[in-house]
Amino acid sequence: MTTQQDMKELEAIINKDYGNTAGIVVLKDGEMQYEQYFNDCTAESRVHIYSVTKSIVSILIGIAMDKGFITDIDQKVLDFFPDYVPKQREKTIQNITLKHLLTMTAPYKYKIAPYVKYFTSDDMVTFTLDLLGGRGKPGQFRYAPLIGPDLLTGILKQAAGQSVFEFAQENLFIPLKITAERSIVFHSKEEQLAFNKATDISGWVSDPSGTNTGGWGLTLSAADMAKLGQLYLNGGLWNGKPIVSAEWISESTKEHSRWVKENLAYGYLWWLHEDGFAAMGDGGNVIYVNRKKNLTVAIASLFKPRAKDRIDFIQNYIESKFQ
Repeated sequence: MTTQQDMKELEAIINKDYGNTAGIVVLKDGEMQYEQYFNDCTAESRVHIYSVTKSIVSILIGIAMDKGFITDIDQKVLDFFPDYVPKQREKTIQNITLKHLLTMTAPYKYKIAPYVKYFTSDDMVTFTLDLLGGRGKPGQFRYAPLIGPDLLTGILKQAAGQSVFEFAQENLFIPLKITAERSIVFHSKEEQLAFNKATDISGWVSDPSGTNTGGWGLTLSAADMAKLGQLYLNGGLWNGKPIVSAEWISESTKEHSRWVKENLAYGYLWWLHEDGFAAMGDGGNVIYVNRKKNLTVAIASLFKPRAKDRIDFIQNYIESKFQ
């Protein structure tokens, strides 16, 4: 039984060591156990969840597979972009598959990511295709934070015949009553910097060509993030209705690759831990699921460089208080 003293202790730790927290939601056995907001945020606030966006893209790819829009994750990436002509005559790009993108095992030509060119590109998919391949070998883990995942949203857009935002609204957000109001196109660097700090912008970033970002760019509340974790813990069912197949959830949350340097196992755009899986984004944004404890924790955070590890925080301070 969680006591008021437990909550005081937890919030003292949050305020002391995790001061950029916007909101925390804890679900145990599907029931709300804790919901609290910080830094003048409320249940209505929406913050940029950074790389947690990737794991939501994984959910959407699974839904597209279930609906038959995508038939095989071993399909070649270039099959989805028949009009694209590689700039250089090379073989590597021909062999890269959807699964390579999902498991972060696709090679890229850049050593230092060309972020300025990326953020000012009108067509992030073509920009990324131009950087795909090179001398690297498909199958070796290479985490691509921003430049790379847009190929997945580009594939989803091509396969489903609608924008990723529209597909997500229809098949995920509306059924779960998740608020994401619009696609967002930046017109200046200042707009993007303001977006990163905002708590009142609801939506998903898109490039001018209409492709939503794959590795960042979605704003959500902690409560909405918790719903996505709970959906996976429920085996893809929401209020008894199937949203995404249990088979996809099982496959996407088992180890397919590993970041050896950090000793972290990776599924299909989900990080894995001993008892479950997690979506993680810059600043301390997390969706954390512990299957053994039937526990879902969501933390929305305002951006802060080198934020303290939220997985450690969850495992050391939250799991023990919500048995």
